[in-house]
Amino acid sequence: MAQSGPGHAAGRHWNLYIPKLVTSLREGYRWDDFRHDAIAGLTVAIVALPLAMALAIASGTTPERGLYTAIVAGFLISALGGSRFQIGGPTGAFVVVVFTVIERHGYDGLVLATLMAGAMLLLFGLFRLGTYIKYVPQPVVTGFTAGIAVIIFSSQVKDLLGLRIDQLPADFLHQWQTYLSHLGSANPAAIGMAAGTLGIILALRRWRPKLPAFLIGVLVGTLVVVALGLPVETIGSRFGEIPATLPSPTLPEISLERVRLLLPDAFTIALLAGIESLLSAMVADGMTGRRHRSNCELVAQGVANLGSALFGGIPATGAIARTATNVRAGARTPVAGMLHAVFLLAFMLLLAPLMEYVPLACLAAVLVVVAWNMSEAHRFRHLLRAPRGDRAVLLLTFGLTVLVDLTVAIQLGIVLAALLFMVRMADAVEIRSDLAEPEQDEETLPADDNAREELPASVEVFQIRGPLFFGATARLTDVLDRIGVVPAVFILRLRHVPMIDSSGVEALSIFLERCRRQGTIVILSGLQRQPAKILSRMGVTGERSGIVLAEDYPAALSRARALIDS
Repeated sequence: MAQSGPGHAAGRHWNLYIPKLVTSLREGYRWDDFRHDAIAGLTVAIVALPLAMALAIASGTTPERGLYTAIVAGFLISALGGSRFQIGGPTGAFVVVVFTVIERHGYDGLVLATLMAGAMLLLFGLFRLGTYIKYVPQPVVTGFTAGIAVIIFSSQVKDLLGLRIDQLPADFLHQWQTYLSHLGSANPAAIGMAAGTLGIILALRRWRPKLPAFLIGVLVGTLVVVALGLPVETIGSRFGEIPATLPSPTLPEISLERVRLLLPDAFTIALLAGIESLLSAMVADGMTGRRHRSNCELVAQGVANLGSALFGGIPATGAIARTATNVRAGARTPVAGMLHAVFLLAFMLLLAPLMEYVPLACLAAVLVVVAWNMSEAHRFRHLLRAPRGDRAVLLLTFGLTVLVDLTVAIQLGIVLAALLFMVRMADAVEIRSDLAEPEQDEETLPADDNAREELPASVEVFQIRGPLFFGATARLTDVLDRIGVVPAVFILRLRHVPMIDSSGVEALSIFLERCRRQGTIVILSGLQRQPAKILSRMGVTGERSGIVLAEDYPAALSRARALIDS
């Protein structure tokens, strides 16, 4: 008989924190697995090399600090994390907050803020808050991500045009005032190098997507500048020599006053790291069919940020694009991510003297592509067709991120989303003025198991009750995982869903896409007026969607039988 009690529960609890590396090794690790992991790790390292330096420069620090982060944090995130395929390192999400912290408190202040954020992430994971961080509404996530993308692009205009500006303001509006007043100092050679690098990257992404476009673009630009002796600013001319070794671990000055001053920035770093790492892990799950351990991932992110800060790096989190590259390159276990960090260390040891010749205009072109990818313009446009309240949250978060402050944007975005949710819940309550008995609920399944046994073969039925909003979407993504055999027809009963918001639409779209890939026909039965209107407006349902709509459950069951018979 299975044991139960506090000890058994504690054992299950600590299973949540077993790294996927341990799980992978227990399953058996063969030479063929190592070969695939090594190829994937090398591929990702080639992609990460120019990105790590470019993101560090955009963050207001030196390029080697980006490499330190990718090496130290990247290794720890893969070794200790809850995802098989997660690749960690510096990302665009941190550029704004890191730049601001360095400007206000210096690099030493950033180290302390990163240490505090690492401790917060550890606590988030140990208190099992990974389940709740993913509930941040989609308009808030998209709004601040698009806002960060705009700020990253804005910060690169100086190097794109080769402008002679001694001190670039951090504020968005003041940046553009400075650019306009210094247009006369534009460098044609820098403009040409930036345009050429951007053209190479875009051309390779379109016609040779398997090649490392970032590295090739930067390499060609560097060779042209060196061969022709073009007068453009390089890493060496601005930052000097790049160290060829990792620094010794050091602690910053710690005082109660500094901790108090840096607490809001540390919380922002921790929240961003938590959200982006879990989003990245979910992307990897969607690509591979695996499932990550969210709280284990948060603990790994905490340890990785502590390590990055001690070794002279900057904040780190899961990098969605590099994680997707890792999956596509054939990675099988977290060893691929660990090898990616080892390869980066080898590159730094061997190529540090050559990195000094890289033109800043070429790295600026790399960050323009990063900013465009971060903006998720298609998702932003999609959310502009969402309900009015979601549009307001999206635009408010975006505007505050660009014009005010990232922390304020996230806080007000979440508060406004919560207020809208309360209003929607109040509107969803039905008040009846008559005393008549309610009609028989035709959408209620009998309680006994015989009802499910009477379903046609290869037909599955699930029912959702209550509003499908940002706080309930995680349950929908688990539905298919709970079903053992892939059904031919899936009936999703929605008569008791009075309201759906854009996050609910996103979760439903992911669910429908998984069904489509598995060859499962989906029937939505009993759609109410508001969900039907929103799903139609946002393009989820319609003639070309392949989704079957039924007025009620009997009609859906009849349609399912017809589909099975045909």
